[in-house]
Amino acid sequence: MSLADILDRIDRARRAAGAGPVTLVAVSKTQPLERIEAVLQDGHRVFGENRVQEAASRWPGLRARHPGIELHLIGPLQTNKLRQALDLFDVIQTLDRDRLARKLADEAQARGRCPPLFVQVNTGAEPQKAGVLPEEADDFITRCREVYALPVIGVMAIPPLDEPPVPHFRLLREIGARNGLEKLSMGMSADFELAIAEGATHVRVGSALFGARLPHGQG
Repeated sequence: MSLADILDRIDRARRAAGAGPVTLVAVSKTQPLERIEAVLQDGHRVFGENRVQEAASRWPGLRARHPGIELHLIGPLQTNKLRQALDLFDVIQTLDRDRLARKLADEAQARGRCPPLFVQVNTGAEPQKAGVLPEEADDFITRCREVYALPVIGVMAIPPLDEPPVPHFRLLREIGARNGLEKLSMGMSADFELAIAEGATHVRVGSALFGARLPHGQG
């Protein structure tokens, strides 16, 4: 599906919901460079990557050729990759634990800046998945703001694959609303229109835009 097709679907869903602007985060993880270049050539500039190391291998060169790129980290962030992540990413969507928040706060103070942050919520309480548990989200968001003075602008979630996504989108929206956070990163290739209907401001679309991902290490 073309970029224009995806943007048209987003716009139709947004208008049907009576919603404001929705940002398409083009999920480029494990995609070959030629597919990413094609989307860049079409004018898109907001991309999401899961791995710091993979992003470091290609985005500095892509930025040099295509000004105005906004890169989001949408995969788990290990503290030993934090400095490299801050050098690469304009937005971090996966803040999910106190140790990371402390490290971010220290590094932000040293640098004098911090990118906008989303708190990742594990809405399905899946043990294999990153994210703060829903019942702990309010306290964690408060600590991030008041103790660590971090610029939290929204919340993010990845619903379980084997469950209907809408209840998870609504749970995330409620957490955001309770904490005065208007940015909601939710919805992917299979369900981004449902997410927009539930208030998503950012949708993360990969395979619907780029085609099926290649196995890691190929392409």
